[in-house]
Amino acid sequence: MAQDISVDVLIIGSGIAGALAGAKLAGKGLTVAFLESGKRIERSDAVQTFWDAAIKVPESAYPNDPTAPHPLSHRIGDYYQQMGPETFKSTYIKVVGGTTWHWLGTTLRNVPADFKLKSLYGHAVDWPFDYDALEPFYLAAEQEIGVSGDNNEDLGSPRSGDFPMPVIPMTYLDKQFAKALEGSKYQVRSTPQGRNSVDREDRPQCCGSGSCIPVCPVQAKYDATVHLAQAEAAGAVIYDQTTATRLNLGTDGQIASVDFRRADGSTGTAKGKVVVVAAHAIETPRLLLNSAQEGAANGIANSSDQVGRNLMDHPSKLSWAETPEPVWPYRGPLSTSGIENVRDGDFRKERAAFRIEIGNDGHNWPTGAPLSTAAALAKQGLRGAELDAAIKKATSRHIRLASLVEQTPEAENRVTLDPDKRDANGMPLPRIHYDYSDYTRAGLDAAQQAHDEVFAALGATNINHAKDVNGSGHVIGTVRMGTDAASAVVDADLRSFNHHNLFLLGSGTFPTSATANPTLTIAALSLRAVDAIAGTVK
Repeated sequence: MAQDISVDVLIIGSGIAGALAGAKLAGKGLTVAFLESGKRIERSDAVQTFWDAAIKVPESAYPNDPTAPHPLSHRIGDYYQQMGPETFKSTYIKVVGGTTWHWLGTTLRNVPADFKLKSLYGHAVDWPFDYDALEPFYLAAEQEIGVSGDNNEDLGSPRSGDFPMPVIPMTYLDKQFAKALEGSKYQVRSTPQGRNSVDREDRPQCCGSGSCIPVCPVQAKYDATVHLAQAEAAGAVIYDQTTATRLNLGTDGQIASVDFRRADGSTGTAKGKVVVVAAHAIETPRLLLNSAQEGAANGIANSSDQVGRNLMDHPSKLSWAETPEPVWPYRGPLSTSGIENVRDGDFRKERAAFRIEIGNDGHNWPTGAPLSTAAALAKQGLRGAELDAAIKKATSRHIRLASLVEQTPEAENRVTLDPDKRDANGMPLPRIHYDYSDYTRAGLDAAQQAHDEVFAALGATNINHAKDVNGSGHVIGTVRMGTDAASAVVDADLRSFNHHNLFLLGSGTFPTSATANPTLTIAALSLRAVDAIAGTVK
């Protein structure tokens, strides 16, 4: 075990943002090291842990160690110190490979208008480049992840090339939605997904286990261990159970070194000609703010006072109902289709856009079905064949929709450091102030209306809308990119305006949330930053 680490590129975090960049940089012959708070895990152990868990939430397949603590969906106030007025509900995990272990696998691109919300619709800010600048990197990211999609479907994001794999087929349930909505303003389309529709690169095709969240038992679904293996094969070293606690400035204003603490309590220092922080959108500002020192009194990379600000998610409207005839949910990936043609339009001058995800998971998310269904029917006194028939009748008709609503960046929605509570590494816990703008709330209202219209087309009954707004597991904003050091943290290459050898990767850099699940855009931005990082080393 090296006491001290010295490399060309030091990467903090081993999720998709860091893993992709690290694999490419190591492939260029640069020396690369990763510092990762969490431990290496075995897939079979994660599956067993999930099976054994009494409470099954997205994090329940994974360790939550004192020295690598993370938020839990069912105990959201333990780690996040919530200051209100709304509760921030989205989470992440700390393991080698990061949160791609429990992501859904949706790999939608942003639509072109998402990059120009200010100039087109008068809200929020524009990105420092347009869709066309990112398109080649979207294409490359789809190849790297291994995306299954339909080349002939127009999802609003123009393509210069094909998906690497054929589409994951629509489920019977998807087809019933498509049939009922044909000719309406709601177009049902197959969702591009980061999971194999055929065997590819030593990973099997999807077998429809239905446990994508929290773990794919066969690794048909991509996770960042794919690129970590490539990085290690090219000579990169991963230091797991090693938490970066502070970035140290040199006299030249560059990042001179990084202090770390291991799970066993020992400490050390790591040096990189370039330091890349790819620690997700809560932990990245937490580390930067915890590194306040002479020359960076407000925290590292924070002359703009934007570090930690503009925290976003995709606040989701969750609705569920029952169809007149069986649609046979609870099979296949958790979602294989959606309604994407409502993601842009002139309405964005007035309200937030959204995309509608069609679930294959029945009422599992909102109610805990089918187990809750069986329990409720048994409580009614049903037994034996009668109970069996009633379970089949009910569960075969379960449908659910979730609309992922764009959230505006608000300076007061922010991550700061709790003044009193610290974790086992001595780092302050993240304190969160969070709310929804009127623009975002209007989008949530419009989503509920859309759900009612979709359910009406299906002839659905027993319609329910969740009273609370849900998180989507998407942590966005907090270290925004832009063209101006006065109002942003990083430039278009994801380089800190304040420190030439510091890059910040991940969804924290998004200036706005758009409506697409963020992982593909994270990957594209990381690939786009590789040349700038490599050039800085040299």
